[in-house]
Amino acid sequence: MRNSWLLHHLIECSAALTPAAPALTAGTQTLDYASLWQAVASCARGLAGLGLGRGERVGIYLDKRIETVVASFGASAAGGVFVPINPLLKPAQLAYILRDCNVRVLVTSPERLSGLREALAQCPDLRHVVLTGHAASGANDTWSTHSWADLLGADKGVIQPAATELDMAAILYTSGSTGRPKGVVLSHRNLVAGAKNVATYLGNRPDDSLLAALPLSFDAGFSQLTTAFHAGARVVLLNYLLPRDVVKAIVRERITGLTAVPPLWIQLAAQTFPAEVASHLRYIANTGGHMPSSTLQTLLAALPGTQAYLMYGLTEAFRATYLDPAEVARRPDSIGRAIPDNEVLVLREDGSECAPDEPGELVQRGPLVAMGYWNDAEKTAERFRPLPAALRAHGLMLPEIAVYSGDTVRRDEEGFLYFIGRQDEMIKTSGYRVSPSEIEEEAYATGLVAECAAVGVLHPQLGAAIVLIATPTRTDLDTTTLLAALKARVPAYQVPAHIALRIDPLPRNANGKIDRKALGAEFASLFGEPA
Repeated sequence: MRNSWLLHHLIECSAALTPAAPALTAGTQTLDYASLWQAVASCARGLAGLGLGRGERVGIYLDKRIETVVASFGASAAGGVFVPINPLLKPAQLAYILRDCNVRVLVTSPERLSGLREALAQCPDLRHVVLTGHAASGANDTWSTHSWADLLGADKGVIQPAATELDMAAILYTSGSTGRPKGVVLSHRNLVAGAKNVATYLGNRPDDSLLAALPLSFDAGFSQLTTAFHAGARVVLLNYLLPRDVVKAIVRERITGLTAVPPLWIQLAAQTFPAEVASHLRYIANTGGHMPSSTLQTLLAALPGTQAYLMYGLTEAFRATYLDPAEVARRPDSIGRAIPDNEVLVLREDGSECAPDEPGELVQRGPLVAMGYWNDAEKTAERFRPLPAALRAHGLMLPEIAVYSGDTVRRDEEGFLYFIGRQDEMIKTSGYRVSPSEIEEEAYATGLVAECAAVGVLHPQLGAAIVLIATPTRTDLDTTTLLAALKARVPAYQVPAHIALRIDPLPRNANGKIDRKALGAEFASLFGEPA
C-alpha cells in the first residue's frame, strides 16, 4: 500500500517499502530508493536553511540529471513549489518566468549561470542561486550563490511542509506558442492523483524501467517520474541528440515503457529496432497530439508484442483520456475514453451535451483539474469555469470548476472520443472548417512525407488558405507529385493552396512538438500582407 498524498511521498513511501530497489539512472549512475530519498530530504533541509517559506517558488533550469529530480521533490518536501524550466529556453525567456512567479531560489549549473547574469539582474525576488557540482559560494548585491554539495550538507533549517494535498506543488509553464507562456498551477493532489491514475492504466510495476526522453518541464515528461516512483519502478533520464540515441538507450537499459510525442515517434519509426527490444519493451505511449496512422502501424510492425497506448491530455489537467491497446487495431484514430477517476464531457457552446458524433469542446472534471494560471485571472476565467448547472446536482450550492480544453472532439455511439482540432488552430477556408491534423494525416498516408504541418494563412478570396510544409521521404519528390497525391485523397476544399518542401526538420517548440504557430508566422504574407 503506497499511501502518498503529497508529491515527495511518492519517493518516501517507495523508499520505505523497497529501499534497495533502483529508482533513478542518469548516465552510469543509479540511485536506489533509499539514497534518492536521503538526497531529497537533505535538499529539503538545505532549502529550508536558505529561508525558503511555504509556497515559495524554486526554479530549476537544468537538463535531465539527478539534481533536477532531487531539487523538484526536495522543493516539495520543504513545503515549496518547484518550477521546472525547459533548458532550451533563452535567458530572456527564463527571466520572464522567474519574474512572473517570483522565484526565490534558482537551481542551475555553473555553465548556464555564466550566460544568465544580465537576465537574473532583472529578477528582483531572486535571493539564492544553487549551482550543481562544487562551485564556490559567494554573493552579489541581490542574490547569493551556493554549491549543490553545500546545499545538501548545510545546517538544517526549519522545514514548513505543505499542510494539505490542496497546497501548490508545482507551476508548469506552457510552451508559449500563442504568446507569453502561462504558468499552470498544480496541487499535490493533481500530481499524486495523476501518478496513480496513469500508473493504473499503464499497469506500471516495480520491475519497470521507464525512459524519460521528454522534457521534465513538460507535464507528460514529469509524469515519467511520478508514475515510476508511485509504482516503485526505475526511471532512466536521457538527454538525446538523435533518435538513434533513444533506440540505443532502450536496448542498453532494457526499457519497458516509453512515452513520446508524435514528432519523435515519426523519427523513431524510421529507425531499426533490434529484435531483442520486443522481449522487454512492454508498451509505448503517445501524447501531445495525434500520431499518424502510418507511423503507428510501422511501430507496431517493428515491435511485435509491444502494446500501444494512445493518450490525450493538456497541462491544465495533466491527462484526460487513453485508448486501451485492445482497441488500437479497431479504432487507431481514437483518443479513447476518460482515464480512471475523471470524467470527460463533450459540450456545445451553450453548455449542453453533444449528441453522438456531434463535434463539441472537450471539458474535463475530476481531481486532475489544475488550480488555474499563475497571476492571470483573465485567462484562468476563460479556461477554468464552473460546470453548467444542468450537469450538477440541484442541491449543491458551491460550483465545481472544470477545465475547458479549447479542443474540438466528437464521441461515437460506443463512447470513444476522436480529436478534431484545437479551436484556435482550425482553418476556416471557403466556408469550411478544416482541422490541420486531417490534412497532415492524409499527407502521411501518401508515404511521400517524413513529417509535415498544415497551417492556415490569410487569403483575399478564401478567407484562409491551407499551406502544407513537409519534409520528403525521397530526394526527388516535387510539390507537383505531392499535390497530385493529396488531390486523390481529400476533397477539393482540403487541397493545400501551397506546398513547401524543405530538407531540414520542421521547427519544434520547447516541448518537442512541431511549432505550427512559428510556421504560420513564416508564411503569413504568402498571399499578400495580412490586414
